[in-house]
Amino acid sequence: MQLPIIQCKKMGKNKLQRFRENADSAYVLQPTREDVIREHGYQWKGKWEEKFGNKKPIVVELGCGRGEYCMGLAKAFPEKNFIGIDIKGARFWYGAKDAEQNQLKNVLFLRTQIELLDYIFSENEISEIWITFPDPQLKYRREKHRLTNPEFLAMYQKILKVDGAIHLKTDSEYLHGYTIGLVRGLGHEIISAHHDIYGAPEYEPGTPLLREIQTFYEDLFSKEGKKITYLKFRFKT
Repeated sequence: MQLPIIQCKKMGKNKLQRFRENADSAYVLQPTREDVIREHGYQWKGKWEEKFGNKKPIVVELGCGRGEYCMGLAKAFPEKNFIGIDIKGARFWYGAKDAEQNQLKNVLFLRTQIELLDYIFSENEISEIWITFPDPQLKYRREKHRLTNPEFLAMYQKILKVDGAIHLKTDSEYLHGYTIGLVRGLGHEIISAHHDIYGAPEYEPGTPLLREIQTFYEDLFSKEGKKITYLKFRFKT
């Protein structure tokens, strides 16, 4: 269905306005690709503690969308710093506005490509990674784009601290099963795995707000009756 011309213009205008507000936001970083892939990497690589002004553990959300999960965690855990990463700045504009309104000091949003993470973070710089409702890339030829494929896992292992954990929440039972099989096959440690976090009587104690924080897509998928899965794992040392 084609949108009316007036409605399309309005949507475009709103997006441009968000881009302008992101450019002026203290909560948004928007480096160019050239800024990131220079010889020594992005300017804050290895210096994120300096950027936040403290030595708190750093948690990264990949494909953060509107930033609901990143913001929910940042509000609940002021003892940690959070970075939401997405290539679509018009989406995480919502999270940046929320952070501004609440005057949070422990959250930032970074507009960049996930495949450039090792240019953005140094080895052992990150404490946790959250991957929330990524595109499962179901077609075989799209496997290289799955955020839990072997190449991405190797990159995550490089930037994570030795005991750092990865969390995956998805409505895709295929991606959930694919990742479990891959993690086990590579000899890594699965800490927790659930095929239906809302249907299960309980989940792993200490898992941060697994049910309490929902993304826009999680709410949408849940209303459609889709099961929401969760996986937490750690790399072998």
